[in-house]
Amino acid sequence: MVPLKRRKTDSGSVRCDDNEVIRFPHVVIFLLERKMGSSRKAFLTRLGRRKGFRIEESYSQAVTHVVSENNSGREVRAWLESQAPAGSTEVPVHLLDISWFTESMQAGRPVDIQDRHRLQVTLEPGPKAVMITLNGYACQRRTPLQHHNTVLTEALLVLAENAEFCEDEGRNIAFKRAVSVLKALPQAVRKMGDLQGLPCLGEHSQRVIKEILEDGKSREVETTLQSEQYQAMKSLTGIFGVGVKTADRWFREGLQQPSDVARSGQRLNHAQQAGLQYYNDLNTPVTKAEADVISRIVEGVVQEVLPGAEITLTGGFRRGKQTGHDVDFLISHPEEGREEGLLPKVVSLLETQGLLLYQKTTRNSYLETKEGPARPPSNMDRFERCFSIFKLERPRHSTSPEEPPQAACEESPRGEDSALEQLAGERQDWKAVRVDLVVTPVSQFAFALLGWTGSQLFERELRRWAGQEKNMSLSSHALFDNKRKQYLRASSEEEIFAHLGLEYIPPCERNA
Repeated sequence: MVPLKRRKTDSGSVRCDDNEVIRFPHVVIFLLERKMGSSRKAFLTRLGRRKGFRIEESYSQAVTHVVSENNSGREVRAWLESQAPAGSTEVPVHLLDISWFTESMQAGRPVDIQDRHRLQVTLEPGPKAVMITLNGYACQRRTPLQHHNTVLTEALLVLAENAEFCEDEGRNIAFKRAVSVLKALPQAVRKMGDLQGLPCLGEHSQRVIKEILEDGKSREVETTLQSEQYQAMKSLTGIFGVGVKTADRWFREGLQQPSDVARSGQRLNHAQQAGLQYYNDLNTPVTKAEADVISRIVEGVVQEVLPGAEITLTGGFRRGKQTGHDVDFLISHPEEGREEGLLPKVVSLLETQGLLLYQKTTRNSYLETKEGPARPPSNMDRFERCFSIFKLERPRHSTSPEEPPQAACEESPRGEDSALEQLAGERQDWKAVRVDLVVTPVSQFAFALLGWTGSQLFERELRRWAGQEKNMSLSSHALFDNKRKQYLRASSEEEIFAHLGLEYIPPCERNA
């Protein structure tokens, strides 16, 4: 088998055009005519279809099994690559000898694929393979948005998310570190040997990767995705203001969807009420265009309240993402102290203009002289901030294809959204969007910008590097040298990297 992603096919029996029942729709066979001949191919096609097999007349991306006769694996692989779209190198199929097909016909079902059935693909001798080496910390590696191992990383992220739902932080971080390494690779992983010498790839992650390379998917990942608990936790934690502990308690009480919560009479805090009411919108991706619109709105209000103040779009959008789950802004002023008292006035003006559906403001609780170098129990910083939900007007001409009104509740069964719709009411002309406003003194701006740009794992690895390798304490407020017992000042991200002895990595390559 060529160890690449297998295409999804519909499950369950279906009927083909000549009214013959397809009993095995997950197996899509293409018989290669090369060296077989058209007459024999036609005979075998009729035989297979009578026995309930799905056999395609021509090769397509839906095919999962290519059967040939008297061809080498290299010949079949070369033929398939000639059929692939320009620029594509993936041939996501089993390459099989005719013996597998004839044995399946005799058994009346697809027999298990043995080594003797597989066509061996022998490659022409080439230059000696070069082992790829990567540094052990994500903050030492350049990790772009687009990478070569999406199939592998998406599978491991499912397991990472499930570990988070089970409150197993160790497994969660282990899977995420493995994902980070795969994202940083300059080429696609084709065989397990490609992973030799790479850091952060534990036995569990390697086992999942090996299964995907060999079979096209991981049974553990597929089982997790179909798990009632995983689906419920993913849906419930999608409610703004609901964490893993609350979602787990609700699941144990029999609640699985936001609509269940809406009907249950649960006592909800203000954030959870808003999260439930605007669930669909808040779970629909925010586009970069929408973020830019909000940026102009916020900047206009900030300038009205404090001319000369500066706002910066951070988070995933600063790293180059075109969609995100919320929009984050840093607000500062070139003159230290001028930012004090700014946020309440900004929030008040936004509310007066009818732009806030929900807001919760917290005061700045960070004092360098009293806090010292110790990190607080939570990784959350201590800036003055406002967690809010914006009321963003939609374009009046039409609804963008990227913003389907009900796209957010994909996990909800049909008909389960009625309770949410009753809470939300008619709001075709606007969209609820999560927006965080964070105010920082200019002396802490570089640290805040680094911390709020992300990604989350990149920031975690920066703090780990600072502590374990440099004996320093890093936060979104400051960098403290524990050996010299002094703060290290910085007016830019580049200076912070220099203090840490790291090569500067631009935001677009921090997508760990």
